[in-house]
Amino acid sequence: ATRVPLEQHVFGGTEASRHRQEAVTASITEREKDMAARPGTLSQDARKDGLSLSPSKASAGGLDKRGAAASAASTATKPIGVPGQPKKTTTGFGSGSVTKILSPDGEIMASSTPTNSLSSSVVSAASIATNASAQPDAGGEANVGPDGKVYPKKPKGTKEERRKLQEAQRAAKEKDKDKKKEDSAAGGGSPNVTPGERKRLNSQSSVKAKPIQVASKMQVDDEKKQKTQSKRLAKQQVPERVSQRKQVTLFSHLKQYERSTSLTKNIPFGKSNALHPAFVRLGLQMSEGRVSGSSARCIAMMHAFCEVIKDYVTPQGRELQRDLNVAIQPLISYLAECRPLSTSMGSAIKFLKHEITHELNPQMTEEVAKQTLIDKINRFVKERIELAQESISGFACKKIKDGDVLLIPSSCDVIFKIVSKAAVEEKKKFKVIVVDSRPKMGAVPFLRRCLALGIPCSYILMTGISYVIHEVTKVIMSANSLLANGYVMGRVGSSMVAMMAHHHNVPVLVCCETYKFCDRVQTDSFVFNELGDPDDLAKINSGRSSKLANWHDVVPLTLLNLVYDVTPPEFVDMVVTEIGMIPCTSVPVVLRVKDSHND
Repeated sequence: ATRVPLEQHVFGGTEASRHRQEAVTASITEREKDMAARPGTLSQDARKDGLSLSPSKASAGGLDKRGAAASAASTATKPIGVPGQPKKTTTGFGSGSVTKILSPDGEIMASSTPTNSLSSSVVSAASIATNASAQPDAGGEANVGPDGKVYPKKPKGTKEERRKLQEAQRAAKEKDKDKKKEDSAAGGGSPNVTPGERKRLNSQSSVKAKPIQVASKMQVDDEKKQKTQSKRLAKQQVPERVSQRKQVTLFSHLKQYERSTSLTKNIPFGKSNALHPAFVRLGLQMSEGRVSGSSARCIAMMHAFCEVIKDYVTPQGRELQRDLNVAIQPLISYLAECRPLSTSMGSAIKFLKHEITHELNPQMTEEVAKQTLIDKINRFVKERIELAQESISGFACKKIKDGDVLLIPSSCDVIFKIVSKAAVEEKKKFKVIVVDSRPKMGAVPFLRRCLALGIPCSYILMTGISYVIHEVTKVIMSANSLLANGYVMGRVGSSMVAMMAHHHNVPVLVCCETYKFCDRVQTDSFVFNELGDPDDLAKINSGRSSKLANWHDVVPLTLLNLVYDVTPPEFVDMVVTEIGMIPCTSVPVVLRVKDSHND
């Protein structure tokens, strides 16, 4: 029998079949040329059909088990041809059908993938054999990459060889890392910064940082700030204090207060004046030193506010909550020009503004609202100052024992209450050493009151502490404010006394009400302080003429009269408050609890 051509079995003998034969033959020829140019790869259509070669059948052009399973799982198989000759099978219908040519032994010789066009792509056995020849003959199965190329599998190697390879890779990594560090250091960057961190830091540095807000009272040497402050005071009709004396350069950012400058000289009196007579009187008393002490100044200010509220009349067409808050602002500015406001005064002003703005009911009548404010002011003075001092004196008396020698460097009402309660009510026997210093000599009235109670007392100046510190058992002092970082701001000289006591292992107790706690942070006495009148240093109470009387005529000479200093928390053993005895570091906790309670 004559051999029937394969093309006739596959495509038939009609005219349409011949056209299909020519198209498929041309497509096969182009793909075989392409595969010949790239040996070792499967055709795209073969990859789509999921065909892969195993080493055992690569040379024979056979397919792996997946190809055989795929052909066996076909649901619509239609063999075509003569027995003993290559057969054509078709799986599927229409454009989704797959045509395969099988040898007499049942192996796949060629296949076509489904396409939408009339012609189908056929992978010849020659291209399969070409890919199979590119695979390794031994050493395990080959790896087929995502691009369809066949890559030989790497040899496994012995354990010692793998260890050497890992050590070499690790050494190469360390060398590369060291090189990057050297390059970054040479370029000015930090060697410990990773590329991701460097990118983040660069993005943060590109953002413009917000300027630090500094209070105008600490920028006296800034002309622009002072012009703004002068305009604000002029708008409020408040006289401005101008320094006329020489000033130490290190403290030029602070305002120096001098008694020679009159504040009340140009104050107009009448309805147009924004200053209440009670505040004018209080400002003069504070600047002259007749009202001194943080608690005494705060109580006097709150009483002056009560007089202002009594005389206040709400203008027509306005609300009391809004207008009264604006009306008290010139009064506060005037007191600050007379003398810097203490922390206690700042807390009281904050309390009053909060009560006016948030606690008053808008439905109240004017008289009821004014009386409510006065009652709250009196309650603040009673609870936060007077009762707090009574509680502090009770806690501090427990620390005083018979035979103690108390060193008191700063005198105030709360210290006198402690001493009087321990001596009179609890009948304890102890001795008091009062420390004083120029220029104010403010401990003399305290000494007289202690002597009137029959308490044995000694009086020394600040320079004589080293002679008596050996017999002292406790140091008790007051504070102007307690800062958020635990530092204590008190009368000038308190820091030196606390340092001396700490050196000789003498406990230091600081008595301070919680309304004097401040959220400001300060570690020195230079950034913020109060500068007193330098002429006070040149005065001598004995009546003799001082050699510093004409100090302002000596050009290179300047006098510095500091009012406060700052004591580090390591020099303070305990802070006695109305809520108990706490360390200095508990100030932020107390402030946080107070704020949450107010909210």
